[in-house]
Amino acid sequence: MIKHEIKINFQEYASVKELDTIDQDLCAEAVKAMKNSHSPYSKFRVGAALLLKSGKIIHGSNQENVAYPSGLCAERVALFYWGANHPDDPIVSMAVTAHTDEFELHKPVTSCGSCLQVLAECEQMQSQKVKVILFVGQGPVWVTNGIESFLPFLFFEDRLS
Repeated sequence: MIKHEIKINFQEYASVKELDTIDQDLCAEAVKAMKNSHSPYSKFRVGAALLLKSGKIIHGSNQENVAYPSGLCAERVALFYWGANHPDDPIVSMAVTAHTDEFELHKPVTSCGSCLQVLAECEQMQSQKVKVILFVGQGPVWVTNGIESFLPFLFFEDRLS
């Protein structure tokens, strides 16, 4: 038997105000994106903002449908838009935030496994890691460089590409 240990690496800041100006601005864009959330069923709004190398910002928000599997997370809305419209303009960073009036969020909400897998493939397509910033309201901010800390067992099979 071989015992393996997985370690994750991320930075935690007390608030968005501790981030540099570029990251603070991207977080503000994620809040703007969240305003376009269509979440009448869960009442859980999520916004994502991507900063591209060119300086362009792409927004995404969660979009629900009464046929629940038909909805899509904010992260994938933004990432698929990037892939369809700007694949030659690498993603530098992504900020994701969430809010609900139903209860108070005290810590960042992590992306679901499907969104993490899509982000992992985006990193692979552009041959560069994406800085990920997760935050909510006045709570702490989690920052990581690259997706491995959130999804250590990425699914990649080179023979499929």
